[in-house]
Amino acid sequence: MENTTTIVECPRDAWQGLPDLIPTEYKAEYLKQLVLAGFNHIDAVSFVSPKHVKQMADSEDVMSKLNATLPGDIERPDIIGIVVNEKGLERALATPGVTTIGYPYSISAYFRRANANMTKNESRLLVEKLRKETLTAKKDLVVYISMAFGNPYDEPWGPEIVTDTLEWLKGIRVRTVSLADTVGTASPELVGDLYRQVKDEIAGLELGVHLHSRPEEAEAKILAAYEAGCRRFDSALTGLGGCPFAGDNLVGNIATEDVLAALKKAGADPGIDSASLQTVLEMANDIRARYAHAPLVN
Repeated sequence: MENTTTIVECPRDAWQGLPDLIPTEYKAEYLKQLVLAGFNHIDAVSFVSPKHVKQMADSEDVMSKLNATLPGDIERPDIIGIVVNEKGLERALATPGVTTIGYPYSISAYFRRANANMTKNESRLLVEKLRKETLTAKKDLVVYISMAFGNPYDEPWGPEIVTDTLEWLKGIRVRTVSLADTVGTASPELVGDLYRQVKDEIAGLELGVHLHSRPEEAEAKILAAYEAGCRRFDSALTGLGGCPFAGDNLVGNIATEDVLAALKKAGADPGIDSASLQTVLEMANDIRARYAHAPLVN
């Protein structure tokens, strides 16, 4: 099997809304175990206001401890740091080990106002600044199109809006984009159809998906995206976390174990051996029990 797929492990998304704070040292050790297990792309930290996301207040310290404990002979991973404003960008660029800046760009006016208090034009100006600053700093940039598969706010939505956004991002030299099903409402059919409709119009972009799902629908969504041509998938071990606006505690990140199983079924090899996951899976379940008060995942 050819190694044609990229898995982006997302502990940041798994942890950010947990009720109890995970110790800094434990976060750093978890990230190290992810690297040792073979994850080369990790959505690890965010640089946002600690008043709003207390769990991410120690991002600089987490990265410092991770950098200090990674074995010297191992390839350094691609570490994504999420930002939502210029202050966050400054922090991320000043943090050693952060190689990619991530920005959630919402095509929903309501969601954009509620989360960032920005107009469409203000948000686009920020993305353009992010692109300029990351190019200068020789960092990568990934833009997440939130609400890409529709939204519950009774707003205009359609593939043409997603395509317009992708064309704009391509025009300002963004090269990596992830389509996000922010509230986990997309059907497998919609996931496949939308990806298929937009992929041919944005040649030159690496186009991934960041899907949320109920567990019983996860495999079908992953396979729908893969069969439509997607080769970049965001997920989180044990399926912890996701969007708190989903209104259903069963709708969250798709479990990385399910993604690996689905891709294996499709004949793809993301380069991560399931046997190597044991240590970090045990840690993920420990986090579920101690800090999320959630059931363990076998």
